[in-house]
Amino acid sequence: MNHPTPPRRGGRKPAVVIDARHLPHLEALAHGAESRDPDLAEQLHGEIDRARVVAGDRMPPDVVGIGARVRYRDETTGREQTVSLVWPERSDISAGRISVVTPIGVALLGLKQGARFEWRRRDGERRTLHVIEVLPASETEGAG
Repeated sequence: MNHPTPPRRGGRKPAVVIDARHLPHLEALAHGAESRDPDLAEQLHGEIDRARVVAGDRMPPDVVGIGARVRYRDETTGREQTVSLVWPERSDISAGRISVVTPIGVALLGLKQGARFEWRRRDGERRTLHVIEVLPASETEGAG
């Protein structure tokens, strides 16, 4: 039975799973963001700290990892989007590649298909998003 994860409200957050191969790079990015964007760095550190870290070959296919494509819906507007979660140097909004070091990138990292979560935009507005589908990384996304 597949139950959606409740939104991130009142301290209750959906589970996060991170590929162990990506952990050192994610930690370095969080550390590097501390002076540029302390709030975002804190958010990324928090997600890393509470994540269940798994070996790359044990990463569930329905979890958003680096290189994965994810279709999600903004429950406020009803708008659906499909994006790929990538390292900052590969990001290109116009091509649908969002950096893991953005508010939406941090929010999506490690979430399972079906999760609902509250996300705060850069302007402070809160939105509830629903992860509809997680698709495997395409060859062009370079999850490495």
